[in-house]
Amino acid sequence: MKILILLLLISSYAFGQNLAKPREFPASRTEQTPKIDGILDDNCWVGLPIATDLVEANPVPGRIETKDRRTEIKLIYDDVAVYFYARMYESPDSVAHELVTRDNIGTADFISVIFDTFLDKRNANGFFVTAAGVQFDAKYSPDMDEDPNWNAVWESAVKIDSLGWTCEMKIPYSALRFSGKPTQNWGVNMCRKRALANVKTFWNFVDPKVNGFINQEGTLTGLKDIKPPLRLSFSPYISSYVTHYPANLPGVKNTTSSFNGGMDVKYGINNSFTLDMTLVPDFGQVQSDNRILNLTPFEVKFNENRQFFTEGTELFNKGDLFYSKRIGSIPSYYNDSGIKDDEKVIKDQTETKVLNATKISGRTAKGFGVGLFNAITNSMQTLVEDQEGNTREVETQPLTNYNILVFDQSLKNNSSATFINTNVLRRGSTYDANVTGLLFNLNDKKNVYFVNGSGKMSYTKGTTSSTGFNYEFKAGKQSGNFIWSYLQQYADDQFDPSDMGFFTNNNFLNHSLNLAYNIYKPHKWYNQWQSWTGLTYSRRVVPVDYQSLYAYAGSYVQFKSFWSLEVDLNYNAVNNDFYEARNGQVYKTPENYDIAIYVNPNRAKAYNFGGNVRYRHQDLLKGKEYNFYFFQNLRWNDKLSFGLDLNFNPNYNYVNWVTAQGDQAVFSKYDRQTVENSFDSKYSFSNKMGLGVVLRHYWSDRRNKEFYLLNHQGGLNVYQGAALTGLDKNYNVFNIDLIYTWQFAPGSELTLSYKDAAETSSNVYTRKYSNNLDGILSATQNNSISVKVLYYIDYLNLKWKKKGL
Repeated sequence: MKILILLLLISSYAFGQNLAKPREFPASRTEQTPKIDGILDDNCWVGLPIATDLVEANPVPGRIETKDRRTEIKLIYDDVAVYFYARMYESPDSVAHELVTRDNIGTADFISVIFDTFLDKRNANGFFVTAAGVQFDAKYSPDMDEDPNWNAVWESAVKIDSLGWTCEMKIPYSALRFSGKPTQNWGVNMCRKRALANVKTFWNFVDPKVNGFINQEGTLTGLKDIKPPLRLSFSPYISSYVTHYPANLPGVKNTTSSFNGGMDVKYGINNSFTLDMTLVPDFGQVQSDNRILNLTPFEVKFNENRQFFTEGTELFNKGDLFYSKRIGSIPSYYNDSGIKDDEKVIKDQTETKVLNATKISGRTAKGFGVGLFNAITNSMQTLVEDQEGNTREVETQPLTNYNILVFDQSLKNNSSATFINTNVLRRGSTYDANVTGLLFNLNDKKNVYFVNGSGKMSYTKGTTSSTGFNYEFKAGKQSGNFIWSYLQQYADDQFDPSDMGFFTNNNFLNHSLNLAYNIYKPHKWYNQWQSWTGLTYSRRVVPVDYQSLYAYAGSYVQFKSFWSLEVDLNYNAVNNDFYEARNGQVYKTPENYDIAIYVNPNRAKAYNFGGNVRYRHQDLLKGKEYNFYFFQNLRWNDKLSFGLDLNFNPNYNYVNWVTAQGDQAVFSKYDRQTVENSFDSKYSFSNKMGLGVVLRHYWSDRRNKEFYLLNHQGGLNVYQGAALTGLDKNYNVFNIDLIYTWQFAPGSELTLSYKDAAETSSNVYTRKYSNNLDGILSATQNNSISVKVLYYIDYLNLKWKKKGL
């Protein structure tokens, strides 16, 4: 280890690259407030310094924008806000201005300003406006890169004219966090995207060869006598639902309705820290999860779509200990011990109700970050019925409290050190869980070499207690054309962070080496070329045993036409799988390899299409897997667009676990095919009002052909017992999500939602895709219609109105 660190230090001096000196731009105070109308005729803009000569990041890194496509930017400030002026020179017919809803870009030109108010080169807030006037804002950090779920309330306006287009923004101080120093400098960068030309430029050059984005910013100098305002806002909501599910059961209504109300609160505790609270939240309008047929021994990880759990959570996501779907959507604990053998489940809740959730987060001027998260979910009741028709409710999820505490200190050279603790407390005689982690991330002065790692301990307490440990160590080169990294991961057989995090298995020691060479300078026939290769070796810890050996290689090229091609090769040696059998036995998975080809189009085109083809070969029983994926998008005009995704994934002669007979694991050779079709469309009435629809049908099956018993050597013996039946699978899911949104005032929104969901699972195989589609459409459908109105109230606006300002 000492030798490795010494080599890293020597290499950092020998091969470190010189970064260009960051640009500086003087801040200008104004006594006159500009009218935010996109017309750059206010006197306050006259005679100010201009930021121009933006530098390309792609497709030609380092190239200065031409005079006829130049950008001119001005910044001023007063006691209330920062104001932004931008003139983008462009041929008017080359300005892309697709209409989309807020927090989307679509195919549109945009201009943005990104502020790092504490100048720590790690955390920033970005404000984007497209040529169609659509707002997009995001938070930036080294841990989450770009977080588009962060939202602020600010003003903007654009105009398209004979010279190109213009933009004005007003970003109130209530949308930012900054210190109360009399004179301060902020990190700043400005970015412009010319969508049809696929050109992205920055005021301060962002070199793709250099790791990081915010650390490549410039400086806004000389902001004087600005004071952080009281940051207090309320977002009360009301919502109503009508749900129809034809269960046709005695005592269970087919159609139900509900009326809900709650509130989100944001409060600036001081200059640096903010409290976010949601009381009795309603997440009924979010996109449905893409459910699948899961044949693996591990759970499926779904994307989080609930804004409160995605916005501003960069501190809580450190160390991969926070899987927010645990709160309400996918709890880790389900107790069915109260259900008797002669009872059957009549109605089972799939999600627990979130009663409230609170976040306190922020960072001081000295780079010390603090995060506190707490949420409470209600108990879950399952309705069961006995053989005589009597029904009763059984508690299958107790009242549960989730808590996270984070301390994060920014260090020199964009480095950091972190303490994080997660805690889950359940009411009653169940068990509680606690996980603590220490993390570090160290970079050299030139941001070329890095060392990072973590140490974590999990502790569960109930009828029995257990303590587990995990560590990770990673080192490598992260900037330049050639980059590499070495990763070591360890978890003992007791480590388990899954009560609040997502974790599939423990008991491993992994070693990984990754190498990559990237060419960002365009050549005659391509814009950029990337190639990579790597190797991972894994052993079990208790008892010590070989687990797996995995190797991969790939290459990606973007052509001058902005089409791209990627080729991936993967190889798995014979592995010892200790999880597939579900009983602790080892299964020697066969040697296999696969090749995949991905083709992506120039998405700036009104009609574009692409996809991938993948082939996988498995030595055992000549198993084969194919995957054919095709997508196409049509932008009919700036308001209307369509998308269609088709995925076909057949498997032949695959072998996996299928059931158990006593303590023996039964495997089967089977054929499987998966077909997934999804259609989406959007129509935007304006930059504040839009209608979107997503339809998805997923069909997957399993057709068993032969059965085997897993032997003690990890091999398979032909099953010769009684005939096994009822083990085939035929699974279908169908969803419709139709959502209308109208931002009728800054921060305020009306949402109308229609959802249709159906799910069927059978042990009888249904031939043909059309038969399965007909079957799921004629199956019992769960339909719901909802309306939600959320209104944003800024305390400062109320205060000014009260004073008659």
